[in-house]
Amino acid sequence: MITFKDKTYRCTSEIVLGLVSGKWKISILNQLTKGPVRFNQLQRLLPDATQRMLTLQLRTLESDGLIIRKVYPVSPPKVEYGLSELGKQLAPMLTMLCDFGTTYIESYPDEVSYTNQKHA
Repeated sequence: MITFKDKTYRCTSEIVLGLVSGKWKISILNQLTKGPVRFNQLQRLLPDATQRMLTLQLRTLESDGLIIRKVYPVSPPKVEYGLSELGKQLAPMLTMLCDFGTTYIESYPDEVSYTNQKHA
């Protein structure tokens, strides 16, 4: 057993799952693997995410050290979100998750349909 931040885990993979669990976290991280993004860009890329939920998930990812929030000293304020060095280590795993998702749904061709909306 591992105790980390006052929680007990059976293995470190549970810690990772805790870090990326959340309706929009993996989609946010996937977008940030492509480079820094401003909040409004993220909202356009994830149109089903409410502003409140997107803000909460970004704050959590930032407090967990996976992303960096960079504020530029300009008027009007400019804020960008990007992956931290720690967050960049997740990129290969995110790619593998997406690849597995593709492989998985392709094994059920009668159950799949696509829209014109971009996939995260």
